[in-house]
Amino acid sequence: MRVLIIGCGYVGLSLGVELLRQGHAVAGLRRSAQGAASLQSAGLQPLTADITRRGDLAKLPLPYDWVVNTISSGMGGVEEYQEIYFEGTRNLLQWLASAPPKKFVHTGSASVYGQTDASQVSETSLAEPATSTGRILLATEKLLLDAMRARQFPAILLRVGGIYGPGRGHHFLQYLKGEARITGRGEHFLNMIHRDDVVGAIITALQSARAGEIYNVVDDEPVPQIRFFRWLSETLGRDMPPFVPESAASAAKRGATNKKVLNRKLKMELGYAFRYPTFRQGFTAEIQRLQDTGEL
Repeated sequence: MRVLIIGCGYVGLSLGVELLRQGHAVAGLRRSAQGAASLQSAGLQPLTADITRRGDLAKLPLPYDWVVNTISSGMGGVEEYQEIYFEGTRNLLQWLASAPPKKFVHTGSASVYGQTDASQVSETSLAEPATSTGRILLATEKLLLDAMRARQFPAILLRVGGIYGPGRGHHFLQYLKGEARITGRGEHFLNMIHRDDVVGAIITALQSARAGEIYNVVDDEPVPQIRFFRWLSETLGRDMPPFVPESAASAAKRGATNKKVLNRKLKMELGYAFRYPTFRQGFTAEIQRLQDTGEL
């Protein structure tokens, strides 16, 4: 297959390397030429374009068999989300209209679920985001689903949990730096996924998923914050982080959500087998990597 990976960064580059290993021809798209060397050295064709600018996209080659959008807001706010996710996706749909791919995989976020009662959440659960950025992500999904219904655009939506892996993982890195805090009683659930399993889920979706479907991409074990830190403390032989009251500001930033996102559809419908079924296997591998490299 001829594959284009949009936003070819932390997830996208690993995805490209694996697709190349499987024999596909892969191009990686980034907003600037910075990083082109890393794409080229990995064997990917480097492309440069800003998807928020239609003129940039018009200069790119077509067609592609598979297109994967792994773009990130770069920790931006509402304006960045609106521009990168919503406007960018609308531009992509217009650009690809003349030569649609066989599959288009969009990596969104499990933050579109706004549940606050620690309930289990599947793809059929109500999606009412608690934050402005979450509402933009949901509106972006609607753009793709509307295109699917109107003209059979082959979109597949992945709602991805908190990504961790080599060099990544917010709570883990905060813990290693001694900056982690347990908010409230630590009862809020973390829904996580290792980068390698995001890559595996994307490839499985490209190979087997039907257009118009939505899949939660999280591991097998949503874990309360306190249990996650307790496991880290016991594994590394370090103290637990201190407890702090949950402020209105921290609740607003997280959207005050608390849910257990389920991956049953990904496993049962597509048959995906996780490399790291829970955070324990994933972070054990990362701890070992850091010890081997002398970083821990």
